[in-house]
Order: sequence, then structure tokens, then C-alpha cells
Amino acid sequence: MAFAWKAAGISYNRYIAVASRVVRRSLKEEKRIAAERRGESEIRFAKWDNGKQGEIKNLAEANAAASESAASS
Repeated sequence: MAFAWKAAGISYNRYIAVASRVVRRSLKEEKRIAAERRGESEIRFAKWDNGKQGEIKNLAEANAAASESAASS
């Protein structure tokens, strides 16, 4: 069975992020504000190569850069 997010060529995590954002934006004003605050997070990651940690990057910034490069291609 093919999943829509796989067919679209995005990761499951990206799919969940988009779906969460859509649900938050559909809420009434007071609930939306509270949900948006809960949805904000500061996640960082680093790529490891040959047992050495690479540069630590912010996940939100890396996703935005990847989206921009995909849109320009």
C-alpha cells in the first residue's frame, strides 16, 4: 500500500509537521494560540561521519533551507 507522503516524496516527520500545522491553523483563536506555543520546539541535530560529530544545526532552519532548494529546482 502506497502512502500519500511517500508518493509525494517527503519524509514521515515532514508529513506530520505539515499536518500538525494545518490542524493548529484550523482552530479557533484562543485554542490556536495555545496550540502554536506547544508546537514550537528547538531541535538541533548533527551529522556524524567516521566517528566525528559534524556541525550542529537547527532542524527548523535546515528544513527551511531544504524546502527552498527543492522549490528552486
